[in-house]
Amino acid sequence: MYEGSMAMTATEPTPTPPAPPVPLTALLARRDLGLRLLAGPEDVPIHWVHTSEMADPYPYLLGGELLMTAGVLLADPAHYVARVVEAGAAALAFGVTPVYDTVPAELVEACARHGLPLVEVPPRTPFTAVARALWRLMAEARLHELRRVTEAQQSLAAAAARPAPVPAVLGALASRLGGRAALFAADGTESAAAGREVPAEAARALRDLVGVLGPRPGGPASASGDGGGLRLAAYALGGGDGLTLGVATERRGPGDHTVAGVAVVLLSLLTAPHRGADAAVRDGALVRLLLGAAPPEIAETLGAGPWTVVHAAGGDGTPFAAASLAAALGTPLVDVGEAGGGTGRADAVEAGGGRRDGTPVTVRLLLPASTPVTEQPGWTLGIAAPAAADELAAADAQAARALRRAEAVRAPLVRHRPGGLAALVDPDEAAAHARALLGPLTEPLGETLRTWLSLHGSWDRTAVALEVHRNTVRQRIARCAALLDRDLDDPDVRMELWFALGSR
Repeated sequence: MYEGSMAMTATEPTPTPPAPPVPLTALLARRDLGLRLLAGPEDVPIHWVHTSEMADPYPYLLGGELLMTAGVLLADPAHYVARVVEAGAAALAFGVTPVYDTVPAELVEACARHGLPLVEVPPRTPFTAVARALWRLMAEARLHELRRVTEAQQSLAAAAARPAPVPAVLGALASRLGGRAALFAADGTESAAAGREVPAEAARALRDLVGVLGPRPGGPASASGDGGGLRLAAYALGGGDGLTLGVATERRGPGDHTVAGVAVVLLSLLTAPHRGADAAVRDGALVRLLLGAAPPEIAETLGAGPWTVVHAAGGDGTPFAAASLAAALGTPLVDVGEAGGGTGRADAVEAGGGRRDGTPVTVRLLLPASTPVTEQPGWTLGIAAPAAADELAAADAQAARALRRAEAVRAPLVRHRPGGLAALVDPDEAAAHARALLGPLTEPLGETLRTWLSLHGSWDRTAVALEVHRNTVRQRIARCAALLDRDLDDPDVRMELWFALGSR
């Protein structure tokens, strides 16, 4: 009945969960599970779910999880609950039968004494059903967050295109977060604000928080805290003039930091000093890109270029880190999301892609080709060849491939390199030869062969680059050798195939 094992392996810890937490009430509301709360509060957030029959599960818990057990080794309920609480578990689920017919009274008393929610799992409900329900609720919460952040990004970008963009962006931000957004000058005075008024105590606390950032070079880029019964956050803008964004809200939602990060980037763009007419025109085109315009639609406004598309992976999982990267490279507009190929938009991907679990995010940047791009601490960069405004889609794909190669070879920066010896051969003849030579290969065999050759035949690094198992790589390469009837250990064969793949 129960899917939990008598022995378990510790899960690799991560600092925060990969998806928004789910309140215990949402699980209790699932009538198909038949769960019943016996002790403790019902409004606790659940970040994980885990099954263990260890007598002392403390060493194996991350904190914030719903711990499920059938009590196989439950000898001392009071000590067991104390250890579970000490480990930081959010709640305890106890499955009745086959070990116990009812939840032990001592366990109920101990959970009530410690304030640990205790949930009874009926015999008809396997632990896997509870876990599956939790993951589905988390997926729904994540989807809701992505939609909310995407809508907020569009609203902020539209506000940035209005005649009075700074107040409009502040107003849109305050509306989306349900609080107050204010812009503070370098001396700490409030220069612009929007949204509801806040108590005097909260206003003072927000000014103090803004003062923590200040105009000091190398200082913190953001700070958060509480004051006057409100949740406070401050973000230094990237314009170089000491401006800071302050936000005060009643609560802090999972996507609020992402929404604020988008506002920071736009406000940095709008308040940057010494902006010429050409820069203003370019920024207007970039805002249109952010709103969804295809590169050909804004090519005339953006200018012929050339432009450079950069894909970067790294940071701390927040779009504010991406904004800092943009400021370091001298471009005002950045968007955050998942990696994975060109979209036809050089700087825009899914707005809600910024993760909250501390893992790297992937960002796309668009900047003039004359701007030098160097290694950035904490980031891996893939850089496309310079391209005109109507060629940004192809450049976007080049940058994505360069980033994948940089990650595969663990290099901090890889540039797309066109030309070389292949440029000495007539492109049409080379393409015809490539079609004939590589005709037997279908995808994903062709891409696997290209990646494997680019990584000098390394099974492990190819598996990492393609996100497949190394045995899958071996099988695909063996299939390529059979279909092509070539010895892939022969360096001449490898060279010919490499040029053919490039020509294709």
